[in-house]
Amino acid sequence: MNKPTKTKKRWPWQLLLFLSPLLAIVISLSAGSLDLSWKQLLTIFLQGPGTEIKQVIIWEIRLPRALLAGLVGAALSLSGVTFQAVLRNPLADPYLLGVSGGAALGAVAALTCGFQSPIIIPIAAFIGALGALLLVYMVAQAHTCSSHTLILSGVMVGSLAAALLLFLLWRAPADATRQAIFWLAGNLSLADPDWLSWGWLWVFIGFLLLWSQSFNLDLLTQGEETAADLGLAVGKTRLILFSLAGALTACAVSLAGLVGFVGLVIPHICRLLWGPGHRLLLPFSALLGSSFLIVADAIARSLYAPAEIPVGVVTALLGAPFFLFLLRRKGGGL
Repeated sequence: MNKPTKTKKRWPWQLLLFLSPLLAIVISLSAGSLDLSWKQLLTIFLQGPGTEIKQVIIWEIRLPRALLAGLVGAALSLSGVTFQAVLRNPLADPYLLGVSGGAALGAVAALTCGFQSPIIIPIAAFIGALGALLLVYMVAQAHTCSSHTLILSGVMVGSLAAALLLFLLWRAPADATRQAIFWLAGNLSLADPDWLSWGWLWVFIGFLLLWSQSFNLDLLTQGEETAADLGLAVGKTRLILFSLAGALTACAVSLAGLVGFVGLVIPHICRLLWGPGHRLLLPFSALLGSSFLIVADAIARSLYAPAEIPVGVVTALLGAPFFLFLLRRKGGGL
């Protein structure tokens, strides 16, 4: 009897969620050093791509960047949902297993070697992230490959990457160090729009594979022993899920640097609104995470326009207070 009532209460949130990426893109397109009204945006879209300055700004700069922000936000949110479910840890985020450290090390190594290309830097970050994930699995598989072993292995690999990263920054020229620090804070301006096609394909395939594991994610949230008693191959499933979430994180980091709090906060908001079932939680988190990062990037471009602050700073300023509010509301436990 309660189910229809809950559905009626939730459908306005669901409708708003499905519209939120479109609304976020409109906000992003109108924000920046050149403010545009919604009427002007509609006119530009009806005209299509062209050579006028406003058409170039919208079609060649702002729209690809908004889509890129949505891609990164979706990837981080999907990763956050997965890590929190498998580790049964509400504080788990996409960077827990040393993926961020490996990606940062790869990108900074490319920068300090003189590679300034917007193509080489994401490739180096992607290779570094997957390399760190592989190293974590090699260490964990040498033991029991439990959740605790994976976390400790990730912390160890992250610490090793951080030490090597500091050494590279110490040895790097001033210009390369500045660019590396800006990238480490989360930066969407360095990504090449031509990477959008493969990025969206990567994230879409990752989402489909994770969504196919929704029932297994629900089982793992009940505990490893319970999941095993119900016939789930816990070790194998955990590695599959970590690999998928790690690959999504590597994709996001390679394109935007280290953008924090998206994969930590967004899954909690979706659980509060739509419950813990992963069949809904995964797509809803992807949509909300996408919208959140698009708006955060618009704020980063507008706050001190024409200058731009790293989007990771904005997500931290927005995400940290909200997460503290959640902790206080739940009495210290999420």
